[in-house]
Order: sequence, then structure tokens, then C-alpha cells
Amino acid sequence: MITLLRKLFIKDYQNVKDINVRAAHGKLAALFGIFSNLFLFCLKIIVGILTFNVSVFADSINNLSDMASSVITLIGFHYSKLPADKEHPFGHERVEYISGLIVSLLIITSGIALTYTSIKAIINYEYKELDIKVAIISLILLFISISVKIYQSFVNRKIAKLIQSDALRATAQDSLNDSISTFLVFIVLLITLLIQINNSKLTFSLDGILGTMISIYVILSGCFLLKDEINHLIGYHNEYKYQDEIIEIIKSNDKVLGVHDCLCHTYGPTKIFMTIHIEIDSNTSIVEAHDIADKIEHEIKNNYNVDLTIHVDPVDLDNEELNKIKNIFNNLLPDNANYHDLRIAKRENNKVIEADIVVDFNVEFDIEKFKENLNKKLIEINIDYDIQLSLDRK
Repeated sequence: MITLLRKLFIKDYQNVKDINVRAAHGKLAALFGIFSNLFLFCLKIIVGILTFNVSVFADSINNLSDMASSVITLIGFHYSKLPADKEHPFGHERVEYISGLIVSLLIITSGIALTYTSIKAIINYEYKELDIKVAIISLILLFISISVKIYQSFVNRKIAKLIQSDALRATAQDSLNDSISTFLVFIVLLITLLIQINNSKLTFSLDGILGTMISIYVILSGCFLLKDEINHLIGYHNEYKYQDEIIEIIKSNDKVLGVHDCLCHTYGPTKIFMTIHIEIDSNTSIVEAHDIADKIEHEIKNNYNVDLTIHVDPVDLDNEELNKIKNIFNNLLPDNANYHDLRIAKRENNKVIEADIVVDFNVEFDIEKFKENLNKKLIEINIDYDIQLSLDRK
């Protein structure tokens, strides 16, 4: 069904890396959400009126908020595909994160509203006898509602996976929350009906208690989604899943001796920028080094749609003195640390050993102590240079 809709309404539907195709997928999911939630709202209002069930009324209002979420998602995808302009030189794709943020806040708000309604139902509980025929019809309508919500979640999650969209992932989670809450409403109504058939009645608000439990789940899921959207706006490591693959491709080039200082940042799901330093034999000409970097940049752009900028570091492989210094570095550094840009530089009348030490964020490293130990080892082999070290975090 999803593939058929994609074929019918999206031109070049398989090219999901294209910003316009991606936006078309988002709009398709949003429009599906708008119409299906409108249908569910009307359905649940009818059920609520027939059964006097507070959970059903709360659920119908929740479908209105879901419609609003779909409208926000639709607007988000529309603006995210706009090209770069003078005020926004990196495009508008981060609008999608903002729409996801709003959807997450709406989920939390609906959870808080449901909490209030459920607690009120517990406090002000009053037993109302059900019309058996009406109750059975309501159960059928609720079952339809559950089925639609599960399918909504499936559609949004499927398209979210295709286009790597957190906004649609949030909408999919919201639909799943709704299917769970409606299922519990279904169970409450069924239990109430069975008890009534057995000439008994509930003495407490079961739908209020279950509604409170649902609302806690809804609020928590909204908070987790909100955290993800905030992380996208700030920038965090999980966005760069392709980074290791790109590094391995670069390292597989037989002219590249090593890579370091890889920095990656995004301005949206498809607007990705990356810089990296590659080490090349210092005997390589400037023209050849430029050609190597240029070819790698084009390969990464074509395969990953990543704008890569390469800085070339020349490595002196034949310097015997530098090789001795490298051996000392290898022996002194702990297993959880490494180095790059090790070189002997001339600064005015002095020679200086320069290098960057790389350590994980959560590892303590005393760089002054390391310099002291390094200096002792260098003096032992008659190398007495100034030492300038920088500490990098992975």
C-alpha cells in the first residue's frame, strides 16, 4: 500500500536522498495523518456520546491534536526543502527538527491533559448503565480506530525509516501511543459490559485509572522524543553514523597513510558537511596531493551526499630522527590514546617537536606529565628540542 502511494504521488520516489523527493514523502505521510485523524475524531465523538465514556472523549480530543501534529509536519517538510538564501546559506532543513520538537511538545501536552481528565474521572466517578447494543457498536468502532492507529504508526515509521526523519518517527510514536490508549479504552468498555451482563457494576473508575497509566506513558514517550529533537538542534554524535564508513573509504586509498581530525556537522538530514586531515608522503608533489584529495571529495559527495573538505598533511617517512621520536611516542602513550601531526619544525633559531595527542572525552590525561617523560627519553638519545603538544578529544 505504501509503495503504491509512493509510486502514484511521488515522482522519482526511490531517490530519497533528493531533498524534493524526501519532502514529498514527508508531505504524503502528513496528509495521510490529517485525513485519518479527522476520520477517527468523528468516530470517537460518536462512541463517546453513545457510551458516556470519559476516556473516549479524551481520545477524540487527542486525535484533534494529532491532526495538528500532522499539519505541523506538513508545514515543516514544505519549508525544509526551500533552497539556501542570503539569510540561511545552509538551507532550511533544520525546520524539520523544529516541527519534530513541536510534535513532541504536543504529545507531552496531550499526556498532561489526559492525566487531568483521568484523575477527575476517578474523583467524580458515577456509574452509568450501558445500552448493550450501543456498547457492542462502540466496541466495533473502537476496534476500527485501533486498527487505523496501528496502520498510521506503521506508515509513519516506514516512511521515517526511508527518509531518515525524526519528525515522522515522533508522529509514528504518537500514533502507537494512541493505539495503546484506545485499546485500553476498548478493554474498559468490554469489562464494564461483561460485568453489567452479570448483573453487577463497577464501583470505581477503571477507565480513569487506566487513563492515568496511559498518560504517564504518553508523557514519558514525548519527553524522550523531545530530547532527541533538542539533540539534533544542538548537534550530537549519533547523527554521524556514516562517518566511520567514510573514514574507512578514505583510508583504503593506497596514497593515504592515515587520517585524523575528522569533524562532521549537519544543517538537516541531507545537508551534511565534513572536514578531515589525510596524511600523504611528503615526497608527493602539491599537484598530485591536490588530485588525490579532489578525487576522494568527489567520491564521498557522489556516494554519501556529504560535502567533504580535505586538509593534506605531509609525512616525512625517511627522517631517521623523527622515526626515533615516533617510537618513543608509541612506547609512552597508554593504549587509550594516540597521536597525529608529529613533526620537527623550525621556530626562529630553535627546533620544536609538535604533535596532537588524541584521547577519549571520558579519559583523564596529564599532558604536562607526558611532556616531562617524553623530554627525559629524548635527552637519553641526545635529542633536546622544545616540545609543543596539543590535547585533542575524540
